[in-house]
Amino acid sequence: QTQNVAKELMKYHSQTLGYVIGGNGRRTEADQLAKGVNLLVATPGRLLDHLQNTKGFIYRRLKCLIIDEADRILEQNFEEDMKQIFKRLPQNRQTVLFSATQTKEVEDFAKLSFEKNEERKEKPVYISVDDGKSNATVEGLQQGYCVIPSDKRFLVLYAFLKKKQSKKVMVFFSSCSSVKFHAELLNFLQIECEDIHGKQKQQKRTTTFFNFCKAEKGILLCTNVAARGLDIPDVDYIVQYDPPDEPKDYIHRVGRTARGEKGKGSALLFLLPQELKFLIYLKAAKISLTEYEFNNKNVPNLQSHLENIVVENYFLNQSAKEAYRSYILAYNSHAMKDIFNVHDLDMKAVAASFCFKNPPKVNLDLESSASKRRKTRKVDGGARRHGINAANPYGWKGGDDNRQFARF
Repeated sequence: QTQNVAKELMKYHSQTLGYVIGGNGRRTEADQLAKGVNLLVATPGRLLDHLQNTKGFIYRRLKCLIIDEADRILEQNFEEDMKQIFKRLPQNRQTVLFSATQTKEVEDFAKLSFEKNEERKEKPVYISVDDGKSNATVEGLQQGYCVIPSDKRFLVLYAFLKKKQSKKVMVFFSSCSSVKFHAELLNFLQIECEDIHGKQKQQKRTTTFFNFCKAEKGILLCTNVAARGLDIPDVDYIVQYDPPDEPKDYIHRVGRTARGEKGKGSALLFLLPQELKFLIYLKAAKISLTEYEFNNKNVPNLQSHLENIVVENYFLNQSAKEAYRSYILAYNSHAMKDIFNVHDLDMKAVAASFCFKNPPKVNLDLESSASKRRKTRKVDGGARRHGINAANPYGWKGGDDNRQFARF
C-alpha cells in the first residue's frame, strides 16, 4: 500500500523506487537493490536480510529512515531486527517514527531509534495530532453495541449482512479459522463475501485487498491483520463480531471507516451479556457507544436449516469444527480475562453459533500457540490468570462442570 502511494508520487520524478517484503522473490529484490534505489519500502525482517546478505546493496549514504506503525512492529516481535538495522545503517541520518498509540514500549523504542541523535545532543521533536481530543475516535463515526446471546450471534450477523449487501462492510473475527468458515458458509448461503487472514499467502491477501478497495459494495471478513495500516475507501460499516483484545484494538478496527476530513461510517460491536463490563474500559479510553436493542423477532428462524447444512457438507463440517475450536482457544487467550472468561461460556450455545446442535468433540490444546499468542500482553485494570496447567487444562473448573471438551 505504501509502495503504491510512493509510486504515484514518484512517477513525476527521476528517482527510483524499491520494494522488499517477505513472500516476494528474494533474488529479484537483490538485483534491484544492486542497481540502486532512492526510496526503499521494506518490512523489518526482509530489510535486515538484505543488509546482511546482499553484496551489491549500498546504503552508506542513507539520509532518512522512516519507521511507520512502530507500535505494530513491537507487537509483531521485530524489536531485535530493528536493533540490528539501527546498528548497520549510517548514524548521521534523520529518523522519523510514527505510532498510532503511545505506550512505554513505544517510548523505549523511540529512545533506541534516536540514541545517536541524543549523543550528538539533538533532541527528538514529539508531535501529537490527538492531544486534547475528548473522543478517541473520529467525529463522523456512529458507534453502537448489541447484546446478543451466543446461540443467536450468527443468525443476527446473517440478517445484518443480508440487509447490507448494497453497502461496503468489514467484519472482524478472533481467528483465521473463524474467518475461513464464516466466509465459506455465507457464500454457500448466497451472501457473497471475501476474506483476509494471516494464514493466506501474501499474494492472495494483496489481491483480495485491492479488489475490495476498488469495489463500490461488498463484504470483507477478516482478522486483526486488516485492522491496521489499510486505507480502504468508502467503508460503510465495521462489525466486530468477536470483541477486540483491548480498547486500542477497537480503535484500530473502527479506524477502517469514516476516513478523511468529512468521512462518515458506522461501527457495531457484538457483546455477550457477561461481556458488558468491556464498555467500562472503552469509556475510560474515551470511546462512547450507543446500545442498539436486540429484537428476537427480527432473527430469522434458520437454525435447524443451518445445522443440517453443516451436518451434510463434509468440508463445511470440518471447517466449522476448526472454527469452533479456534474461537474457544482465542477466548481463553484473551488479555482481559476478568471479562472474557472462557468458563462463563455456555458451550452448547457457542456450538449453536457455529451451526452445531451439540458441542463437537475437538482437541483443545490450551498450551498451543493459539493460547500463547497474547501471553505477555497486559491490560490496565488487571486481567486475571486462570491457573491453567496439565492437570487442570481448562483452569478453575468446578465439579459440576460437564462441558463437552475432549483431549486426544
